[in-house]
Amino acid sequence: MSKKDTSYWYQRTIDQLLITGRSQRTAETYAREIRILGRWLDKPLDEVDEEDLRSFILYRRNECKLGGSSMRILYSGLKTLYSEVMQNKWPLLEVMKSQRETKLPIILSREEVQLIFSSISRPQNMTYLRLVYSCGLRLSEALNLKPSDIYYKSRGCIHIHGKGSKDRYVPLPNKTYRYIRRYWSLHQNTEWIFPALGTSGQNGPKATRPMATSTVQAALHRAVKKAGIQKAGIRVHTLRHCYATHLLDAGISIKVVQELLGHGSLQQTLVYLHLTNWGKANTHAKIDQLMKDL
Repeated sequence: MSKKDTSYWYQRTIDQLLITGRSQRTAETYAREIRILGRWLDKPLDEVDEEDLRSFILYRRNECKLGGSSMRILYSGLKTLYSEVMQNKWPLLEVMKSQRETKLPIILSREEVQLIFSSISRPQNMTYLRLVYSCGLRLSEALNLKPSDIYYKSRGCIHIHGKGSKDRYVPLPNKTYRYIRRYWSLHQNTEWIFPALGTSGQNGPKATRPMATSTVQAALHRAVKKAGIQKAGIRVHTLRHCYATHLLDAGISIKVVQELLGHGSLQQTLVYLHLTNWGKANTHAKIDQLMKDL
């Protein structure tokens, strides 16, 4: 394969990201801009100069209307290829930066969460969404859960193989465990808690892969609509946001919440302080009491 082939540089970018500790999925996401760059330009990627790169970035920002998170992905891919792989020292590579969006996540009340659950009829969707909420899991973490990850009787928890190879143990509520055990008994797949059931709905026992993400997102969308909840943009990940906020509301330490969510930095968890009344109850009375002797 010629070094001037876009596919070559795409794979080199993925390899570099894997070497520096990124997951396969993250590496492929960051490297996708390399393919787009290759289609957009009329020259080999190893002949691109700084001005070419500047034009491409402005094209993606201004004409393709990429948002902040998409621009960060673009920058990561381009920096990996042109700074780390090709070892270019262009000033542009040093200044590329996208401002993080400060938009707060959508949060449901506990009553709204319960209303959604009561609007779900299929056992696999009910069990899956209850697990995501009651354990604060990412969509893929719950989908890829295996029977061997359940440590309820010995430790009362589940083993989560988290994002970026960051494993953690999360408390498993008794009621959620009962839902999981009841649902698993319907298919008894030895590999997956949530196997792909197929169009017939009968493939569970022998399925070799978990349910599709589109299946669970669609199930939640139907339940939200049936429950009559008008908030826009509710997705499976919303339940994880609710878990974090509701734990803080209950008085659980933000440091503990960080560990349960699998956040590498406390900064990621601090956003939930804007969504809770944790620590704010009776603020005026407490300040009056504290200052009364001054």
